[in-house]
Amino acid sequence: MSVRVTRADLVRYAGAALDFNPIHWNEKTADEVGLPGVIAHGMLTMAIAGRLVTDWLGDPGALLEYGARFIRPVVVPNDETGALVELSGKIREVREDGTARVDVTATFEGKAVLGKAVAIVRLPA
Repeated sequence: MSVRVTRADLVRYAGAALDFNPIHWNEKTADEVGLPGVIAHGMLTMAIAGRLVTDWLGDPGALLEYGARFIRPVVVPNDETGALVELSGKIREVREDGTARVDVTATFEGKAVLGKAVAIVRLPA
């Protein structure tokens, strides 16, 4: 799955999450703290990666556990194109109880942005 993240997405997410940290909208602030530009919220990136799993399952309620580490930012340019986040998943283990472990990969510009992104899901009967 491929998802484009734009500055407009950052504004919508900031409003929903009440996370108005200026590194997510202000170039000057991002630069002052040593970032390569305005970056997407880590939790937004994680949610987009989680959507890969819930879309595949067809039932968001079948996602039982989900966790990840933020290892690299998604830099979002101030244009209409945004940043392209590429996502994939692989079933690593199917368990006898009808659940499975899915390892999720999220990349931006060919580099991983999430580490140890793992979902535990309930498989359809």
